[in-house]
Amino acid sequence: MATVIELPLDTYKGPVDPDWCPGCGDFGVLRSIQQAAGRLGILPKDLMIVSGIGCSSNLPGFIHAYGVHSLHGRSVPVATGAHLANTDMKVVITGGDGDGYGIGVGHLIHAMRRNLDVTYVVMDNQIYGLTTGQASPTTTKGHKTKSTPVGNAEMPLNPLAMAITAGATYVARGFSGEAKQLADLIQGGIAHRGFALIDVFSPCVTYNKINTYQFFKERVYKLEDAGWDPTDFHKSLAKSFEWDEKIPVGLLYKTEQPTYEDSEPILQQGPLVKQKLGLKKEVFEALVEEMI
Repeated sequence: MATVIELPLDTYKGPVDPDWCPGCGDFGVLRSIQQAAGRLGILPKDLMIVSGIGCSSNLPGFIHAYGVHSLHGRSVPVATGAHLANTDMKVVITGGDGDGYGIGVGHLIHAMRRNLDVTYVVMDNQIYGLTTGQASPTTTKGHKTKSTPVGNAEMPLNPLAMAITAGATYVARGFSGEAKQLADLIQGGIAHRGFALIDVFSPCVTYNKINTYQFFKERVYKLEDAGWDPTDFHKSLAKSFEWDEKIPVGLLYKTEQPTYEDSEPILQQGPLVKQKLGLKKEVFEALVEEMI
């Protein structure tokens, strides 16, 4: 096993400071991703952050690593392409509940069933923050928002149950108010071989006055403190529906399964970017010229 040299937090300090609202939970997520990468000794050149659109999706610009701020709901296919081109690179997807569980949910489900070796950190604030406070796929029923003034009529999507049944092999829930645990969960997700979904309660202090820091502090409890076994599929699925006076946070489910990359013969020869192209120079240059 290779020796891991932990890197300081400043290694990942981005070129600009975050412009989120003061108190936004996304600050804690950014720091936790930086801490996780540092503990794993991942150099910035070996880390790519891919996002969609939304407040939280601005994160790639706030961290020193490769980054792609892609289209709304399209972070997963972009990340898939980047990862399959260079499987030596650690790819982390970041975004919000609207981007990931709304317009992007189709891509998400198929990436999970393929068990791609990528990590998706969803900053779940149960609201559309960037567009100023509409109901999102995880907004609770009855919640009054700008788009549901008499109360949300829809049942919220359960991202943990969806991930477990779709084939994700590392499913966790964190909370920005529990910084150490969150960093541990993200570290575990990046280190895990397979698709990791980490749903994070990241309160929107501007537009969601119900699911606040205080709301979660009064309800969340750590699964590891309860002696939870994350290897039981059926018990983990049942636990994913627990939401009332007590809400579990921590590693909910983990299993070791073959990844999509394991089944692709061409990848057994190493990352695509390090393989010989197999084209004569003049043919390659002609193709590039045609595309310009």
